[in-house]
Amino acid sequence: MARPRVGHIQFLNCLPLYWGLARTGSLLDLELTKDTPEKLSEQLARGDLDIGPVTLVEFLRHAEQLVALPDIAVGCDGPVMSCVIVSEGPIEDLDGARVALGSTSRTSVRLARLLLAERYGVQPHYFTCPPDLSEMMREADAAVLIGDAALRASLHDAPRLGLRVHDLGAMWKEWTGLPFVFALWAVRRDYLAEHPDTVRDVHRAFIASRDLSLAEVDKVAEQAARWEAFDADLLRTYFTTLDFRLGERQLAGAAEFARRTGDIEGARVELLPPE
Repeated sequence: MARPRVGHIQFLNCLPLYWGLARTGSLLDLELTKDTPEKLSEQLARGDLDIGPVTLVEFLRHAEQLVALPDIAVGCDGPVMSCVIVSEGPIEDLDGARVALGSTSRTSVRLARLLLAERYGVQPHYFTCPPDLSEMMREADAAVLIGDAALRASLHDAPRLGLRVHDLGAMWKEWTGLPFVFALWAVRRDYLAEHPDTVRDVHRAFIASRDLSLAEVDKVAEQAARWEAFDADLLRTYFTTLDFRLGERQLAGAAEFARRTGDIEGARVELLPPE
């Protein structure tokens, strides 16, 4: 039997979910495909992947094809650090302004638009472009960034350029009191029907990898810092700020997001049932 085709987000926020796979010996059992959240979501929906991360918006849009793996996600329960709006002035001043949307995630973009419209009552003019803060701010009054680009922007570039940083996770928590789920791990229903034991093996491997990574988070941060533009202390803070769970409160946050977002209202996250 062929190895399951599994997606891997090429951002630091997913490193703790994958770091332990080599340590536990599970890495060799997977055919990994690395890409951005947006592209991996498209591949899972098309059937080019069997299991993988999918942005919350894309899961809800394709809920009839997908089943979520329990207790594994990338989210936050407050600040997230790597999903931000960077602006020249206050958020309230963005009505009618130009806002650049990074092109690597639909969920963060949808969340930013929802917050600006419903919480702050502003209606900017949006356009999409590659996630490079300096280039974005040449044509815009604010920019929405996620992942490593957002970390670089908020920690390095924004202070240097005198720009303000607004954390989307903190804004959502202040507005709703709930966690936010940016991406979750899902399996295609057709693959689950044919290979239920393999799906559960992959699920257990990711849970074990996450738990090992968080137990040895200092080591994960030190190794990642060798190759990244962030020191080990900052990466440790980042990895322990993120919420990698998908439990009742996280599902409540996902349901609230779906309720507040018109075209996916009523869609829900169905979990893989217990063995």
